[in-house]
Amino acid sequence: MKPFEVTPDQIVQFEDDGFLMAPGLFDAEEMDLLLKIGKADQEKADMVHAATDTEGRESKLWLTSAIDREDIYNALVHGHRIVDTLETLMDDEVYLYHYKMMVKEPRVGGAWEWHQDYGYWYNNGCLYPDMASCMIAVDRASKENGCLQVLRGSHKLGRLDHGSVAGQTGADPERVEEISKHLERVYCEMEPGTALFFHANTLHRSDANDSADPRWSLICCYNTRHNPCHDLGGHPSYRPLEKWPDERVKELGRQQLEKVDA
Repeated sequence: MKPFEVTPDQIVQFEDDGFLMAPGLFDAEEMDLLLKIGKADQEKADMVHAATDTEGRESKLWLTSAIDREDIYNALVHGHRIVDTLETLMDDEVYLYHYKMMVKEPRVGGAWEWHQDYGYWYNNGCLYPDMASCMIAVDRASKENGCLQVLRGSHKLGRLDHGSVAGQTGADPERVEEISKHLERVYCEMEPGTALFFHANTLHRSDANDSADPRWSLICCYNTRHNPCHDLGGHPSYRPLEKWPDERVKELGRQQLEKVDA
């Protein structure tokens, strides 16, 4: 497997835009394994909770920071493709903050309001916004099924005030409305295996899923080593992250799927 390496131009792009898309970072077999395991994972199903949008529709997710298991999720979050890329983009050692599977069911999956991840994580005692995430499209993400939207360059605005918006926590709507007049909105349509790296201060949202197609995405979130924070369940303080060979995604995924099918 040829390693993925960020180019100098891509580093500049991330610094300017607050996000970077990497098409085909993961291949079809890796995403097929992840989707089949995700759908059959009863342990994770028992962890699911739903967030309600302004129309009362729900998006489902589970979240964990468990890094001591040999499974496909950990193969992804420990892998060089994500970890090395984020360490280059953030110019620092990173460690896993948590990972989560987001699911928008056909016709009923709800919207997510405009927010910054640091809008949440600030309240976990994280002193700096030097944090970032990698969203992996497990199946196709399109405008029709509620793909992620970002405001280009919004990470340069600093942290915005966040408050309750329906059943979610969102950025100040009046502030976002003014920002939207000046910054470009980008619809992040992604094929399975495409990854989107984005800064913790990048404003993002998504529409409800009005299509017949589900939208599954795995979001892997990382903090930088120099950024102190409270040690909380699902949002830990610094723990060194061992890097695993990228080949382990298929290796562990195949083993895990065999157990599911047995």
